Amino acid sequence: MLRRFTLTLLLCLGTLAGSAQYNVQHVILNGRSAMYYKDYILAIQYFTRAAEAKPYLYEPWYYRAIAKFNLDDYAGTADDCSRAIELCPYVSKMYELRALAYIRQHLFDKAIADYDVALRMEPGEQNMWFNRTLCRVELKDYAQASLDLDTIIARWNTFAPAYAIRAEIAMQQGDTTAGAEQLDRSLQLDPYNLQAWKIRAAISLSRAQWKEADEQLSQAIHLQPTNVGNYVNRALARLNLNNLRGAMDDYDRTIDLDSTNFLAHFNRGLLRVQVGDYNRAVDDFDFIISREPENYIAIYNRATLLQRIGNLRRAIDDYSRVIRAFPNFWVGLHNRAECYRALGMTQLAAADEARILHAQLNKHFSGVQPRWTAAQRRQTRKKNEIDLSKYDQIVVEDEPVVELEYANTYRGRVQDRPTDAQPMPLYTLITRPYSNNLTASAAFEPIVENYNQAHHPRRTLCVGCNAPPLDANAANLLLTLLDSLNNTPSTDTQAMRMQRAILHADVQDYTSALTDLDAFLQTDSTSALAWWHHATCLLQRDKTNAQTSTQQQQLQLLQPLSELRRALTLAPDSPFLHYNIGCLLMQQGKYEEATTSFTQALQHNDIIAEAYYNRALCHKQLANTTAARNDLSRAGQLGLHQAYSMMKTIKE
Repeated sequence: MLRRFTLTLLLCLGTLAGSAQYNVQHVILNGRSAMYYKDYILAIQYFTRAAEAKPYLYEPWYYRAIAKFNLDDYAGTADDCSRAIELCPYVSKMYELRALAYIRQHLFDKAIADYDVALRMEPGEQNMWFNRTLCRVELKDYAQASLDLDTIIARWNTFAPAYAIRAEIAMQQGDTTAGAEQLDRSLQLDPYNLQAWKIRAAISLSRAQWKEADEQLSQAIHLQPTNVGNYVNRALARLNLNNLRGAMDDYDRTIDLDSTNFLAHFNRGLLRVQVGDYNRAVDDFDFIISREPENYIAIYNRATLLQRIGNLRRAIDDYSRVIRAFPNFWVGLHNRAECYRALGMTQLAAADEARILHAQLNKHFSGVQPRWTAAQRRQTRKKNEIDLSKYDQIVVEDEPVVELEYANTYRGRVQDRPTDAQPMPLYTLITRPYSNNLTASAAFEPIVENYNQAHHPRRTLCVGCNAPPLDANAANLLLTLLDSLNNTPSTDTQAMRMQRAILHADVQDYTSALTDLDAFLQTDSTSALAWWHHATCLLQRDKTNAQTSTQQQQLQLLQPLSELRRALTLAPDSPFLHYNIGCLLMQQGKYEEATTSFTQALQHNDIIAEAYYNRALCHKQLANTTAARNDLSRAGQLGLHQAYSMMKTIKE
């Protein structure tokens, strides 16, 4: 009897263990699904639960590290990777991720150590070889970095960034000729290598090759139009080519991108002086002085401008500030004396003139700033150099800075890389109040409102398109509410299933949502909401499978499309069902049918900006350019700012 009881107990424990293992794996799967949709806060919540339930599994720690990396929590990334490596030290990707986290914290020695381990496991990983080399360059270990580059080029002789880094090393060692040769080789292999264009331009600037620098920086700006440093440097080249209008445009563009840029404001102020735009030059120096109250070169420049435009009292104040800091600044004393005389303050003017005479200076002073000669245009001063005799010289950075760019496959979004326009996503059922900031009110759907009034769910049902990710508090609240629904008996089973299905989808657990919806539809197949939600959950679940072929993806659209059409027969006036059907038809390449669906959606609700935008994309595919522009104009008017970028693309 005891033996039979023991055997039964062991079987029960085995069943429970298997169930717990399945639940943890399901939580991990939900977390990975959240990461796929870049909902990193929610993903961290899932992985934390999995790690607490099974602290000896390395996957939750590793996946949570990836989520933290995408939230720029590099210290947290390194900690979680370290824990994952303790549990399973045989996965090279964990060392690679921790190395990237160390790089972001400038811990290059630790990053190199991790790359050493990872490369012993995966010696053919090009990105890791390259990143380790960059770490050595950061530590100025040029000898070992050169050896690594020799290995990289021997294995991958068409890898353009390797030649660019070899050029960077040559420049750091003072050999700009070798650096230029390596960069030319890099650009032959990859003319879109932004890093190479920037370094090549730096070499041309250092050699005073202004025309070449202008052309190279123009290439860099074409590839990365939001980098302010490229505009500042090109302005310097254009000044030396006597292209004052081009230089002014570059300074204007710099300030548009970075309103606090010191160099652009200072140099634009000097340039405005040369073209006689004194009042606006004062504005630039006002900005500099508001940020740097003891920048005496800027104060002196402003004083000379105020004197020219007749604001003599302010000019005197500025001259006095400079003279207090530099008592032997005789030019400032002379200019202040002129201001005093112009105001009739002859006694103060005479005192300044006496100080000059007592110093027995025989120089000719003038309050008029001469126009720049070609030689003067070539003169520059360093940003932190304080020399009042250089008050009218263009300012440059103290040291040229070229940031090294590390290869990184973990980021959810690649910055400043051109991409094809993507359609707006489907409208789905959610439990969070949603407003897309496009119209004065949130999306309104009568069948959703009828459901809320009839069932009074714990969380009001809403309609949303591309809702923002959950924060930590919201994710915990929804997960707690799900636990409560699971543990609380309900007399209205159907209402509970619907609430639970929508909550599961809100936390991206689409498998559980579909299970509840299947049970709901078996009992009631006349619910438009249930068919709508079932279709969108199917789509979201299948999207997370990155290995699905294009043909399989097309087949996977058939069932959701059929379900949305069934929902539409039950609620034919729903604009969002028409819209969603149009989105799926777009994915199938049926642009004419999709256009019809979007038009029907807009007939029921003419302020759905996403419908105008997607219909414009269909018109574009059908070569209906005028119709596409009209729809984009309407979408932009409703606040969908991507429409203006797309409109510009269509015009070009």
